[in-house]
Amino acid sequence: MGIIRNTIMESSGSPNSHKVVFEKEGVYLHTSSKRNADQSSLIPGIVYLVDRGTETTLEWRPLEEVKGNAAQFLFTKKDTSNNEEVMTFDPGYEPDWAVISTIKTRPHGDATGSRPAAVGGLSPGGSAGSLHSFSVPLSELHSLRRSRFSLGRSFMVLTSRGGGTFPALHFHRGGTRGLLRALQRYVILAPSPVDNRLFLVYPHDSSALSQSFDELQMFDDGTHDLVSRFIQDPYATTFGGFSKVTNFFRGALRPPDSALGRPAGSLGLAEDEPEFELISCEAALGPRLPVQRAEPLDKWEEHLDPEGRVLNPERVKEQIFRGGVSPSLRREVWKFLLGFYPWESTIQERQDILRKKTDEYFRMKVQWKSVSEEQELRNSLLRGYRSLIDRDVSRTDRCHRFFSGNDNPGLTLLNDVLMTYCMYNFDLGYVQGMSDLLSPILFITQNEVEAFWCLVGFMELVHHNFEESQEAMKQQLIQLNILLRTLDPELCDFLDSKDSGTLCFCFRWLLIWFKREFPFEDVLKLWEVMWTGLPCANLHLLLACAILDSQRGELINSDFDFNDILKHINELNMKLDLEDLLCRAESIFKQLTACPDLPVKVQAVLGLFSPVEAPLSDPSSQSDPSSPQSESRTADSPSQPESSIEVLTTPPSEP
Repeated sequence: MGIIRNTIMESSGSPNSHKVVFEKEGVYLHTSSKRNADQSSLIPGIVYLVDRGTETTLEWRPLEEVKGNAAQFLFTKKDTSNNEEVMTFDPGYEPDWAVISTIKTRPHGDATGSRPAAVGGLSPGGSAGSLHSFSVPLSELHSLRRSRFSLGRSFMVLTSRGGGTFPALHFHRGGTRGLLRALQRYVILAPSPVDNRLFLVYPHDSSALSQSFDELQMFDDGTHDLVSRFIQDPYATTFGGFSKVTNFFRGALRPPDSALGRPAGSLGLAEDEPEFELISCEAALGPRLPVQRAEPLDKWEEHLDPEGRVLNPERVKEQIFRGGVSPSLRREVWKFLLGFYPWESTIQERQDILRKKTDEYFRMKVQWKSVSEEQELRNSLLRGYRSLIDRDVSRTDRCHRFFSGNDNPGLTLLNDVLMTYCMYNFDLGYVQGMSDLLSPILFITQNEVEAFWCLVGFMELVHHNFEESQEAMKQQLIQLNILLRTLDPELCDFLDSKDSGTLCFCFRWLLIWFKREFPFEDVLKLWEVMWTGLPCANLHLLLACAILDSQRGELINSDFDFNDILKHINELNMKLDLEDLLCRAESIFKQLTACPDLPVKVQAVLGLFSPVEAPLSDPSSQSDPSSPQSESRTADSPSQPESSIEVLTTPPSEP
């Protein structure tokens, strides 16, 4: 669709075809910064539903802008087609603003808190409030979520089909029910069984839904494979019951006047009550039981047979998960955890592996060492990698004794290993953050070759994090949102109301596995615990939930805006209690896995089964189960298979 300039005049020759069929004042944007020192960050405005003849749009405009154009913008007119009074655009008014097809390329916010100037693309001459105007065609609206904030006011969060989220609309004077009723005239609002506050938006032409019906084979005789059939749609089913699935699709396929499963005009809601009387599959979680940590692994020889094989790798990993590894054993044990040595290898086989890997390492190192200055001038990619590595090495863990001071040999080793990794994986090369992953490994091994191959093993788990598309990071943030919304819907509502529902402030946590959030010694223990793959491969997401859970009171009881939340999270680094958070994370895992009606998507994140998976970024997308892509794991999943202390579905293997 792209950008349509002056859409009011261009979409039809008749100005009367552009009707405001719904209008509600008292709808505020809660911005992330103060407009001036004496003024609130709230921007009052009006939400409109505009029928343009060929397209219907949902629009929000600040009140000051509407007032400035009131004389030439709207007037009341009787619509003879249905004998009701509507608002119509004045033909003399040609606003210079845009309808944007999606905000995917213009994200509402990022990890730094920056935002685009306007979703609506207003002219530079617009007022300060105009920078927040937006308009979205209903055909490009993916979902809307209606919730109540703790003060009793309702707010609504809109999501586009491109995956972006619009600013939350706060209805200080009610009106969400009226907006939903007006929307039913133009689209189907299908209640999600996963979240009773979420509506998925579909066009009245339901051919896409019918096709999905056929692809999912809902009406075959067998029901034992229900999960794998419905995993294509993250909102389609839970283990709780097949009837909830059929109700979802049945509601989505109803005629427009009963799209919500009840007569039009009767949503069954109080004006400002967001807790709809809809099908709900929210998990009824049981109590969160305390767990205890254990002593670290401090005896290694007793776990080996006479030839040096590890007798019971699962027992070793469980002990490491419970208490970590004694510092004196880390150099040996880490090489097993990171795949440098196979668990079943003998002492002789490990010696052979070390010789082979040493030769291979130095062959790669010679490749970049032998490049002359003239050659490097003609190799911009290698020159760029070297520049990035030089810059990052000079500031990586310089406060640690192994990397402190000038002309430190530890810095030289750090540089050489990273440059050699560029030769090993030239497509990925070097990306900022990889030096943070290497420095603890280099400190523990204090050996260039061993550090390199352990880094290779670590990167097998997290290399997707560093790809330019950042798709894996987006997927992990979505998975984190799935977990947190199941555990604490109220906290998610708070974050949504502060434009922080994307959890972008957790980006650094997931990118480099909390390397900058804990003291160096704590990072060593945390990583060896996570390398075990217990209780599931996504322990890092459970740990993120544990951190947010520990900060719940401070967040919800505050008046933080977006920037305040970002600042608060950033200031947590070096102040977190690792042992407490590991206990919380494991306790959260046990609480979730004990729930008999745990939603399918949560089970997928926890690795309780391995169905054919569809991309999480587009909940409505369908994929062909027979395609090669459907057989592979999603990009966000580590290469190490999921396993669990209590729910072990597949034999664990090493990266």
